[in-house]
Order: sequence, then structure tokens, then C-alpha cells
Amino acid sequence: MMMSPRSALMSALFVLGLCGNNAALAADVTVIYRCPNNDYYNNITLSEKQAKEKGCKTIQVEPVTIPGFKPRSPTASSGPSTARVDPAEQRARDADARRILEAELRREEERLAAMKLEYNNGVPDKQGAESKNYQKYLDRVADMKAAITRKEGDIAALKRELLKYPQ
Repeated sequence: MMMSPRSALMSALFVLGLCGNNAALAADVTVIYRCPNNDYYNNITLSEKQAKEKGCKTIQVEPVTIPGFKPRSPTASSGPSTARVDPAEQRARDADARRILEAELRREEERLAAMKLEYNNGVPDKQGAESKNYQKYLDRVADMKAAITRKEGDIAALKRELLKYPQ
């Protein structure tokens, strides 16, 4: 497999870096050879004698280490998550959010009441061609029942959300 000189060198440095983090392996992997045709080898894949026979030059003689990733501490992070909001402003925001949720809850409850009225306990009035095609009627009734169930779920979610905001 032919690799570009840059990718071969980067691969070799990466492998050496991984090995450099392990003290036992770092002593073994310390030399990179650049051979004709821009082939790169390390001293594990090619001995010094083989490298001289191929006409390779030594380009790396010291261990390579790649520093590890250090995660940020939670207190050192920056951005909007660390911004402090004045308690009075936060109360105002909560009151606005609660008012909006209460208004939405009222609208949804009104829609649910209208849907239940039209549903008529599972026996809604037939419309147009439904008197001739009973399956259309059954499909519409099933759709109405599913819509009512979804609306009840939406109302329950709004009520749960309202519990998060103090009165």
C-alpha cells in the first residue's frame, strides 16, 4: 500500500506518540527512517541494518509523545451557562412563562371540549358520503378518537410543565 509521504510520516509519528505514552514501549520505538520513494519506517518494522541497505536516512531519534486531552473543569467553562441572572428578573421570566403556559392550556382545553362535543361519545353525526360508505365513517371516528387522545396528552404535558413554575 502506497501512502503519501506526509500521511506516512504522520502515521509513524502517531504510532510513536501512542507508544511514547507507555514507558516500556517508548524505549523501543525511537527511530524513524525515511527511505527512497518517500517510504517511512520505524525501528520496529525495519532494523538499522535493513535501513542502511535500502539507503534510508534517520529522521527521528528521540521518543515522540503526544499530550493527552485534558477536560475542562465545570467551573472553568465560559459562555451563557455560567451567566447569572438577577433573582427579580428570573421571577419575572418565570411569571411570563407561567402566564403563557396557562393561556395555552386554556386554549387546548377549549379545543378538547369542542373535539369531544363533535365526537359525541364515539357516535358523531355522519357527513356527506359517509351514509353510503360506512368505512369512511369508521375511519373518521378513529381519527377523531386518536386526535382526542393526542390532545389529552398535550394537556397533561402542559400541566406538568406548569408545575415547574412557582405561582
